[in-house]
Amino acid sequence: MNKTAIIIPSRLDASRLPNKPLKLINNKEMILHVYEAAKKSKSGEVYVATPDEKIVDKVKSYGGNAILTAQNHQTGTDRVFEVFKKTLNETPNVIVNLQGDMPNIKPEFIKHLIDYMRHSKCEIATLASNLSVEESDNLNVVKVFTKDKIEELSFASVSDFNRKIIKGCNDYVHHHIGIYGFTKEALIKYVNLKRTKLELERNLEQMRAFENNMNIHVGLVNSKPLSVDTEEDLKKIKELMKQNEKK
Repeated sequence: MNKTAIIIPSRLDASRLPNKPLKLINNKEMILHVYEAAKKSKSGEVYVATPDEKIVDKVKSYGGNAILTAQNHQTGTDRVFEVFKKTLNETPNVIVNLQGDMPNIKPEFIKHLIDYMRHSKCEIATLASNLSVEESDNLNVVKVFTKDKIEELSFASVSDFNRKIIKGCNDYVHHHIGIYGFTKEALIKYVNLKRTKLELERNLEQMRAFENNMNIHVGLVNSKPLSVDTEEDLKKIKELMKQNEKK
């Protein structure tokens, strides 16, 4: 039987929105909204990986699993790997890196990704949603490209990731969602690769896997969780989640 771990890397030291994980949304910290969504997916054990005692204390006070990690990781995936290696003794067959700044991610999205990974059709899988016109020029919105059209709830091979839409590109483009599923072997391979040119230039850690020809698939879902990077994003997500609570 495949064992799955959902690991949420989180830290207080965000340049654009300091203390982001502990920002309150509907009287609950952002990191707890993400943790709760992962638990509701009922797809595996859930852990928060963080170098900050305040986050550990908050998650544990909520009854959750939080692991104190080293401070000096270069990427969130490196932080995920520390928990996979040291706490979980490399036992999970599927490891999910779930970004801690998507408080309205739907549990069924997480489950959808994990169900796909359990069929071992690729080394890494991620998710995407439709890209709006307003998002096309927004460099905070990461785009994922595919050669083939993706139908809703299906997957296709990734042909690129970028913050910009390249003129003359005939590929299909979507709004990338910050969640990654790895096979055990793929995660071990990834963290042992050197950081790549495009990873650094685009500030996108997934380019390390892409430039080393790892097999990445992306699945299309029918709505987009908002990634919170700025005070403006925080205001938007508070209003959105407040409205959803009333429904």
